[in-house]
Amino acid sequence: MSLGGHLREFRNRAIVSVIAILVGCVVGWIVYQDVYDFLKQPITDIAALHPGSNIDVNFNGVTAPFNLKLKVSMWIGFIVASPVWLWQIWAFLVPGLTKKEKRLGRIFIGAALVLFAGGVYMGTQTFTNAVELLLGATPDNASNLPSATEYFSFVTRFILAFGLSFMLPILLMALNVLGILSGRMMLKGWRFAIIVIATFAAIMTPTPDVWTMFLLSAPLLVLFYGSAGLALVLDKIRGRREAKARPEWMEISDDKASAL
Repeated sequence: MSLGGHLREFRNRAIVSVIAILVGCVVGWIVYQDVYDFLKQPITDIAALHPGSNIDVNFNGVTAPFNLKLKVSMWIGFIVASPVWLWQIWAFLVPGLTKKEKRLGRIFIGAALVLFAGGVYMGTQTFTNAVELLLGATPDNASNLPSATEYFSFVTRFILAFGLSFMLPILLMALNVLGILSGRMMLKGWRFAIIVIATFAAIMTPTPDVWTMFLLSAPLLVLFYGSAGLALVLDKIRGRREAKARPEWMEISDDKASAL
């Protein structure tokens, strides 16, 4: 396919993804209030524990509530439309698949959805601890009125980062299918992978307790080694297919005369 063909394909798949996200935004607009209450629950709990303090989100400006509703709805739309944009990304990265490879692609997409949903769920369980720790330092009889825009931007990015990070195996498998990253290369870089995962977990869980950091880093390590093991299996299968496809004369040593 020419460069222009790749660009047109990218444009078409991007349009499909954007339309799916916009449809998801409509859903997000409808359920906004329930999501708002859920994401704001840690602040509500902290305010209940500090009855003498004034702790709540603050809207600065007339347009702030509308802008926040729009941003949260887009965030919900991105999550709801994940089956569509995940498939579009996969189909663009590995075009020209055979029927068997397309079936394998559907398995990958199904796994990506499960991993993404699992990461989002883990993020919803972890962000509460982070918010409660940060706001829990508010002294008694003091006011803490964080900007609603800043608070919800922090929370939504926090949860989304968990969801995207849990799709690490899909990225590794895509690189393996494309022949860029082999299973042995993954295992050779295990030290670097552990450092990157631990650093990422420390940044995304701004709490002093090790348990919260472990909740993110442990699953990512398991997913990394699982991906490396699966890549090794796929490499062996691919090697056997390539060996069968080679002509017999290519297997003859250079020092040995062929039957010809």
